[in-house]
Amino acid sequence: MEERIQKILSRCGIASRRKAEEMILEGLVRVNGVPATLGMKADLQRDHIKVRGRLISHAGSKVYMIFNKPVKCLTAMYDPEKRPVVNDYFKRVKAKVFPVGRLDFNSEGLLIMTNDGDLANAILHPRNKIPKTYRVKIDGFLDEKDRVKLERGVRLEDGVTAPAKIRRVKKLKANTWVDITIHEGRKRQVRRMFEKVRHPVIKLIRIKINGLELESLKPGEYRYLTPEEVAKLKREVDKN
Repeated sequence: MEERIQKILSRCGIASRRKAEEMILEGLVRVNGVPATLGMKADLQRDHIKVRGRLISHAGSKVYMIFNKPVKCLTAMYDPEKRPVVNDYFKRVKAKVFPVGRLDFNSEGLLIMTNDGDLANAILHPRNKIPKTYRVKIDGFLDEKDRVKLERGVRLEDGVTAPAKIRRVKKLKANTWVDITIHEGRKRQVRRMFEKVRHPVIKLIRIKINGLELESLKPGEYRYLTPEEVAKLKREVDKN
């Protein structure tokens, strides 16, 4: 049966559909020797589909993991500039897992890693409003006025942010630790939100996604989700 290339890559655990589209645009995908294009369809049983020169096949069993991404690490499977990428930490994992969503190069914390493209797409889809909590160290002290602004939504260059939840964690001599929970996934969104209220982020750690927490995982470490955690995650996205 013919399907769009990005759907095939997602189903086979190569990448989420959004990331697969980026790979197609970058010329990393070929079908029967021809560079793939957006909208192209293929049949995995009949056609030869290669990603970065490697032939893909049907996905095996589904794998679900939590990874504590370190700073100075790209949320990517490959980098032409040879910088550290999350894939470097999963060399011994037999299944080809990929990150669900992103954390920027200078941020750290929780990433869900999986080869389940359908679940990855459901988590990332805006309609499902999956909450993500970040612990951030900001410059200065967050007063009540700015807290209310952030919770109501601030105007960025790509539009007004959805309502957020803010909790002050700890006040230091010149900085403040704050927890912020959002469900959007815009590029560098948390950093831009705090810059908007004149409190640049010094350190950013994602500590929770929809109830899943880092707990005792150190940067660079990962663990497999329990069947109960996977079931709960799927129930949440199935609600929508």
